[in-house]
Order: sequence, then structure tokens, then C-alpha cells
Amino acid sequence: MTSLNNNFYLTMASFSDFSEVANPANYQSAPNDWFVVISDITGSTSAIAEGRYKDVNMIGAACINAVLNCCKQGEVPYVFGGDGATMLIPQYHIEACKKALLGVQFLARTKFKLALRVGVVPVNLVNQNEDHKVLVAKYQLSPGNALATFSGGGIDLAENWIKSGAEYLLTTNDETLPDLSGLSCRWEPLASDNGIMLSILVQARAEVEIEKEETYRLIIKAVDKINANHGNPVNKTNLKFHWPPRGIQSEIDATVANRIRFFWACKLYLNSFFQLLLDTFDLTVGGYRGKHYRDELRNNTDYQRFDDTLRILIDCSVDQADQIDAMLDQHAQSKKLIYGLHRADSALMTCLVFDL
Repeated sequence: MTSLNNNFYLTMASFSDFSEVANPANYQSAPNDWFVVISDITGSTSAIAEGRYKDVNMIGAACINAVLNCCKQGEVPYVFGGDGATMLIPQYHIEACKKALLGVQFLARTKFKLALRVGVVPVNLVNQNEDHKVLVAKYQLSPGNALATFSGGGIDLAENWIKSGAEYLLTTNDETLPDLSGLSCRWEPLASDNGIMLSILVQARAEVEIEKEETYRLIIKAVDKINANHGNPVNKTNLKFHWPPRGIQSEIDATVANRIRFFWACKLYLNSFFQLLLDTFDLTVGGYRGKHYRDELRNNTDYQRFDDTLRILIDCSVDQADQIDAMLDQHAQSKKLIYGLHRADSALMTCLVFDL
């Protein structure tokens, strides 16, 4: 194990044009002594159908939060999947991260009545397969803030292994709750300004990587052209703070750990009330500035992601959604890609806030 491997992602150069997200030049092979960690909630579709989307979202984000609290800031690449996450973890953190994730699994089962599956696959096992590699890039959202992207097919292979058997699954009777400091779900659902919150999932279908890259670049630019305002789902009009926050009970359940629940709940209610005051009146206290925080939130929202699947969430009109659907269908008919769309009137935000 070398110092270079330890700081593999921390020191990686980043790119800032999202249309280049599939460009092989932006990617590096993950170190062989790292681990692919994938978590997801089994039965999340039925839980969401029951209206438990906040709980599902909270546990999915908790997986990332628990791991990041075991590591240095910016050290671990991850992609949030809504009901779980994909992460790459260095060898020297893996045991602590396993314990933290098992804590989230226990939390999900006992507090939220959700079944969280967590799997761990060594990168070197994936890389032994000639057709699948674990490749990582760093997409810069804004100066000092980056989002990981994954390519090479290795993540998909690891996920298939995890879902096909128990060999790579984490299971234990450990009843230790995880440290989820920094996990927050206080914003109201983000209502669409233009009519539709459109979720777009695209997988390119080609034998040659350069053809996949061209397909992803074409789709990203086509979506941007149709939705000329770039459709960031977070804006000044729909970013609303309600008191008490409707997600506060989920936040209390997730972050109480070994604290006394009554006092912890009081602290979070009080904390959220002061945040409401600071946000409403654009006040500055310590390092917190209401308007500045909102701007940072908008600039650093991960509404565009890539992990061998292109994932985009945009705020658009019905006509624009129809145009995007028709454009994707045309490419699907020509066997360039497969895709899925979902239309809603709002989107949900769950935050990782380590320094409010």
C-alpha cells in the first residue's frame, strides 16, 4: 500500500464540462487494493409507492454520510442512487466503513423498517475481467466541490455479483448505530417552475467505448439544447424552508445514534428554527450567510451524474419533456441506447452538510 494509493481520488485532476463525462481521457483506473461498495434498499419501489420516499432517500444518503464520516473530506468517490449509493473505499478505511455501513443497515431495519443490502467487492477481482474495469473521474461542480463519476463497466459487474449471491454481502447482528452527523433533510420538496421534474436515465449500447462516449455527449448536448435554461431543479423560487421541517423526524431517527432522543430532538428543532430565521432574513452568523448558502446549494446540487448510466434530473416544460422523449426514442430505435423517463411535479433534496 502506497501513499499514492491512499490519496488516489483526493489528488486526482478534475474536469468541469459535463458533456465530457464519458471521455476516457478524464478517467483513471481505481487502485487494485481499493474496494467497490454498493448499497441499495430492497423493495424501495413498494416503499416509495407507500409514500415513504423521504425515508428511502434518507437511508440512501446515510450510506454515503456514514462512510464520509470515517474518512478525510474529498477522499472517497461516490455516486448517490436515491435508494443507495456506489462508493470506492481505500483499503486502510474499509473495516471502519464496513462497521459504519452495518450500522446504517441496523438503523434501516429497526428505525425505518427497510431492508438495506450492502455489498463489498475488491477492485482487483473486477479488474481481472478483461471487459470490465473500475474507472474513476472527478467532475467539478464548483471550485473546491467535486462529484465522482464511474466508467468502464466494472461497477455494473460488481453490482451483478452482489445481487446474484451472498458471497459479497455484509451481514451481522451488530447493533451499533452509525455516526451520521451532517445528514439533513430540511428543505421542502422542490416544486417544478416549468411544469415537469423530468428524471432521465440513459445507457449507451455499443461495443466500442468511443461510440458510447459519442452517444453520451450527443444526448447531453441535445438535452441542453431542448432545455435551454439547463433545467437545474434548484432555484430561488422553489427552495423553501418550512418550520418545523417535514423531514425532521426522519433526520432525528437517522442521527440520534446513542444520544438521548428527547434532548437531541430539541436540539435539531432549535437548530432548524435558527436556520429558518437566518435563511428568511438573509442574516450572517459566524460563517453562515443565508443567501450565500442558497447559492452554494444550487451550484453544488448533483442533478447530473454518471456511473456507466447517465442520470439527469431537470426542471422543464411538458413540451420539452415530450421533445426529449422523442429524441431518446429515436436513438433507442436505432439501437444506440436504452433509456427511462419519469415525470413528476416535484423533486426531493437530501443534504450532506458538514459545515453549515
